[in-house]
Amino acid sequence: MPPARADKWAGFFARNVGELSDEGGIMRGVVLAGGLGTRLLPLTKVTNKHLLPVFNRPMIYYPIQTLANAGIDEIMLVTGGNSAGDFLKLLGNGKEFGLKRLNYTYQEGEGGIADALRLAEHFADGEEVCVILGDNIIEGNIAAAARAFREQRKGAKILLKEVKDPQRFGVPVLEGRRVLRIEEKPVSPSSPYAVTGIYFYDAGVFDIIKTLKPSGRGELEITDVNNAYIRTGTLTWDVLEGWWTDAGTIESLHQAHQLVSRTGANKMERIEA
Repeated sequence: MPPARADKWAGFFARNVGELSDEGGIMRGVVLAGGLGTRLLPLTKVTNKHLLPVFNRPMIYYPIQTLANAGIDEIMLVTGGNSAGDFLKLLGNGKEFGLKRLNYTYQEGEGGIADALRLAEHFADGEEVCVILGDNIIEGNIAAAARAFREQRKGAKILLKEVKDPQRFGVPVLEGRRVLRIEEKPVSPSSPYAVTGIYFYDAGVFDIIKTLKPSGRGELEITDVNNAYIRTGTLTWDVLEGWWTDAGTIESLHQAHQLVSRTGANKMERIEA
């Protein structure tokens, strides 16, 4: 599907935007596209990893389309490094995605995912946010999850995906539908699920971030944000339909290219198991 919305989907988008703006609020989207991309060297010597091609589109197009397909039309892009101007040149005001507005902000240094999200507080303006990491690409869409989170009214929602190598990711410790905690890259994972880089948060997320202390690697971790919601009993989860991949390593970038070329990405229809 090209960046511009096809006419056949006009009703779908109108419905989703309406559902995401019930009760006077509008869910806003945040795409986190900073980082140095060291796992993709030497490709990232000359550009930000999120500007690298995945099949026939720049990587950054996919997470933006994911948010747009969920009816989210106000998005902030958080970037860093030396390529900030290239994002503006490529994406402009976001009109080709059907966005009402596309804002930009800059993260200095390597402060972590939660630190990057912190920069979107003013943009969020007290509303709920859907946060997606800029290297996350999905086969389907998150429209149903976005609607479910609005009905949840408070807290957070994460999306899980069963993977072959959960030790590479944050892994939830589950007890039925409850998440007891999230373990970051555990040696012995307690479940086959990975926490994908797609998160829904209420406006309280920014207060939580302000209480965080840097991890051992000197960053504010998104896992600590999610565990804070778990402690209050307000974090829920759903399983993401269709395939999911991050494109943050040479191997996963190659996999993303193969998946997109074979099946397409950001599909509007339901993905069959």
